[in-house]
Amino acid sequence: MLAAGCLLVVPVLWKLLDRPSEVNKAANAQSQPGDIGTEVGELLRRPVFHALFWSFFLCGYTTTGIIETHLIPYSAFCGFPPLPSATAYGVLSAVNFGGMILSGWLADRVHRPTLLASIYFLRGLTFLILMNVGASYETLLLFAVAFGIVDYSTVPITASLVASHLGIERMGLAAGLISAGHAVGGSLGAFLGGYLFDATASYGLVWSSGVWLAFAAAVLVLPLGERQAEPKTA
Repeated sequence: MLAAGCLLVVPVLWKLLDRPSEVNKAANAQSQPGDIGTEVGELLRRPVFHALFWSFFLCGYTTTGIIETHLIPYSAFCGFPPLPSATAYGVLSAVNFGGMILSGWLADRVHRPTLLASIYFLRGLTFLILMNVGASYETLLLFAVAFGIVDYSTVPITASLVASHLGIERMGLAAGLISAGHAVGGSLGAFLGGYLFDATASYGLVWSSGVWLAFAAAVLVLPLGERQAEPKTA
C-alpha cells in the first residue's frame, strides 16, 4: 500500500513542478536574461562589480591560496608534528563555521561595506600572529581561532552586496564570475606561496603578502555605499 501511494504521489508532484502558474510565467517572461556576452559586458562596466570581484580575488589568495595550502607545511617547518598541525587546522575550520553564521547575521543589521572591510582588515592583522609563531604551539592555535573567525565570513556579506548592488536578476552570473575570481586568486596564492618558499627558504614573504593584500581588499570595498535590495513585485 505504501509503495502504491508513493507511485501515485510522484506523478502528481511532477505535474505541479512542470506546470508553473500563469503569474510565474508572466514574471519570468519579464525578467529573462540576455545572452551571456551582453550580461558579462554590462557587469564589466559596473565599478561595484570590479570592487567585489577583485576583493574576492584577494580573498581567495589570502585564504584557499596561502593558508589552506601552506598552513600545515608551515607548521611542520616550525617543528610541530603532523597531528598537532592538523589539529590547528581543524580548530580553524571549526571556528570558520561560527564566523560565517555571525557575519551573515551582522550583514542584515549593520553597514555591510564597513563590515566587509573590517573583516579584511582584521584578516590582515592575523597574519602578524602567524609570522610570530616560532616554536609556540599556543600561538599557532591563537592564529587558528583568529583567522577562522575572518576566513569565510566574507562570503555571506559579498553575496548580499552582489544581490543589492548588482541586482537579483543577474546575481547568478555575477556571483559565478566573482567566485571564479576567488578560485583564481586561490590558485595564484598556492603557487606563489610554494615558489617564494623555495626561493627564500622562508614563509616570511608569503605571510607579508597576506597582510598587505588583505588590507588592499578592505580598501576596495570600503567606499561601497549601502543599498537596499529592490522589493519584489507581486
